[in-house]
Amino acid sequence: MVGINILHNKYLNELKTYAEAYSIPIIQIDSIEYIKKYIKDNNIKSILEIGTAIGYSSICMALVNDKINIVSIEKDEKRYLQAIKNIKKFFLEDKITLIYSDALDVKLEQKFDLIFIDAAKSKYIDFFNHCKKQLKDNGTIITDNISFHDLIESKEEIKNKNLRKLVDKIKNYIDFLKNNNEFITEFINVGDGLAITRKKVSYD
Repeated sequence: MVGINILHNKYLNELKTYAEAYSIPIIQIDSIEYIKKYIKDNNIKSILEIGTAIGYSSICMALVNDKINIVSIEKDEKRYLQAIKNIKKFFLEDKITLIYSDALDVKLEQKFDLIFIDAAKSKYIDFFNHCKKQLKDNGTIITDNISFHDLIESKEEIKNKNLRKLVDKIKNYIDFLKNNNEFITEFINVGDGLAITRKKVSYD
């Protein structure tokens, strides 16, 4: 087991090096460690991931234990194909199902313990509304990049117009979560910021 863990860490470091070399955004270490602990503590078995990239986060989540199954959606063909290779390298083909598509076009019947959103920031509200029906009643939606490189609180310092628009989109998403009558959200200051969203408990 120790040898396998060493090999996994070696391969994960190679994925991080690849992502950095090709400017592919992947989840920060503190964030994925928080999510892995959340998966353990809450006995998560089924996960829907919006935004595979090269498969780094789905691989990390799948390695938490042998009972986890993940469906991950990626619309960029090059990243999707690279993710397939990476998942095979970890022998996780039976645990991670990849879908090549825009997440907003995918319709699934399965419901999940956890939905992880880490795709186009400008579409966060759309992703949330589209996939929330796939969440189990006691499930959780986790969204990454809520702080967006600490730019959310320093918009006035941003000179790039497109970047300001993107920051506004993320702010709108934060307001959407805060004012959502169906869900309650906790914002966690780890990595690039996480939103932990659960359905409100009904006492009717």
